[in-house]
Amino acid sequence: MAGDKIVETTGLLGWMDRRFPVTATWKAHLSEYYAPKNFNFWYFFGSLALLVLVIQILTGIFLVMHYKPDAARAFESVEYIMREVPWGWLVRYMHSTGASMFFVVVYLHMLRGLFYGSYRKPRELVWIFGVAIFLCLMGEAFFGYLLPWGQMSFWGAQVIVNLFSAIPFIGPELSIWIRGDYVVSDATLNRFFSFHVIAIPLVLVGLVAAHLVALHEVGSNNPDGVEIKDGPKDKYGRPADGIPFHPFYTVHDIMGVAGFLIVFAAIVFFAPEMGGYFLEFNNFIPADALKTPPHIAPVWYFTPFYSMLRATTDEFTWVLAGAAVLGAIALFLRGGLKGIWRIVFPVVLIAVAVLLRSIDAKFWGVVAMGGAVVILFFLPWLDHSPVKSIRYRPTWHKCFYGVFIVNFLIMGYLGTQPPSDVFNLMSQAGTLIYLGFFFLMPVWSRIGTFKPVPTRVTFHAH
Repeated sequence: MAGDKIVETTGLLGWMDRRFPVTATWKAHLSEYYAPKNFNFWYFFGSLALLVLVIQILTGIFLVMHYKPDAARAFESVEYIMREVPWGWLVRYMHSTGASMFFVVVYLHMLRGLFYGSYRKPRELVWIFGVAIFLCLMGEAFFGYLLPWGQMSFWGAQVIVNLFSAIPFIGPELSIWIRGDYVVSDATLNRFFSFHVIAIPLVLVGLVAAHLVALHEVGSNNPDGVEIKDGPKDKYGRPADGIPFHPFYTVHDIMGVAGFLIVFAAIVFFAPEMGGYFLEFNNFIPADALKTPPHIAPVWYFTPFYSMLRATTDEFTWVLAGAAVLGAIALFLRGGLKGIWRIVFPVVLIAVAVLLRSIDAKFWGVVAMGGAVVILFFLPWLDHSPVKSIRYRPTWHKCFYGVFIVNFLIMGYLGTQPPSDVFNLMSQAGTLIYLGFFFLMPVWSRIGTFKPVPTRVTFHAH
């Protein structure tokens, strides 16, 4: 659009436009999509996540050409790719490094959303799609983890699938159905392969498309949390605080891509195992159902949640039950609830306390691990702060975010270590901090002295 004049395309592009909205899509999502002009470093990670998705799909296609989803030949086929296929080692290391880097950029992308309130109205659906993408990534990584058919992938899959047996009534049958056998076997490998290569990638690509469409419908957030659509407009009705995504942010993102690829290449060529965190040393040993590794732990990006699983012991359920009872008493006496809700919520918490002591702790470990992810879906309704961005929140709010981040990193480290009494106690404290951050958010997020939010975005050229 030039002013108010609509420019008709001609030639081959015009022929395409009359049959498929090429130009309209380009304008809607790039050249005429107005994004806030104050994006900073944190806004690199969305485009980097899309880049890594493309890398994973392309390298995965080439790996599938040579991989054999057969328990007798899977490990050998991976070795064949590494040693005999031209540049096969590079493709395999790009794929394994890409898996870890995917979680690095996604965790940072989600952290930026947490900092700047990108889950708040009107972006609730954008956030929900994003958390669904995160869940799909976890499933994709888990199913792909078994495919090398090494010792750690074999026994890691055995441990994780056995967790489903803790579900009351249907657990044992469900774990057999997931494995396709009574133990991890060729049937398990085949179904994990089909999920990793076909089912989840299709869902993942669909969710990414939905995430982007929903984002461009409501517009991007910014570090100030100011809605540029509600601010002043120029004579053409365009946001005065916005700039076209293309060419400004495409160039901006290319700089981020260049920096990312330097780091990515350094890992691929010089440290693809990353000291055993990206590729465990036990996974270079063929799977042996008769020889269990001395210490089984998932890949680093699962370990914070794995720590929560291990932390939930029988003794810990007493602590959780006590917390539920105290919460019920507090809600009844001073919770600010009125009418029937003053009775309903405390009764629900008492019922939770009873269930915590009547069902096996292993089940509650699974619930804690899964709930730690599922609770992210409800974040838009847990945060009652009058401002979106961390910039305008009280200083002690920022300390809460800092404690949450450090706690998550410590939980990740604890999940990689063999269990011990001290580490188990630290994991239990970390689990309470993680869950308390979200469950108590409706209370602490509204407390404190908040700074006034500007009417327009604050921008300093750099």
